[in-house]
Amino acid sequence: MKMKSLIALLVIVVFTLGIVGMAFAAGVEGTVTKIDGKKVTIKDGSGKETTVTAEAKDCKVGDKVKFDGSKLTKEGGAKKKQIEGC
Repeated sequence: MKMKSLIALLVIVVFTLGIVGMAFAAGVEGTVTKIDGKKVTIKDGSGKETTVTAEAKDCKVGDKVKFDGSKLTKEGGAKKKQIEGC
């Protein structure tokens, strides 16, 4: 019985950490430093790099972007322009 409880607790902890990890990735804003398939690395104003998973077909290194947890928003010129997949 203890083994089943321990496994259930382990599953809950892993699930919770996964949700928390996604929450930290939400709200990232900065400059694209690396693109590897659907993995986009964004460097914020303080120099911290965060890798998110998003479509990046129209993105390139050096673009200013904002990631809201599901989409990249490319910031261009005087106005912000949301482009699906950057």
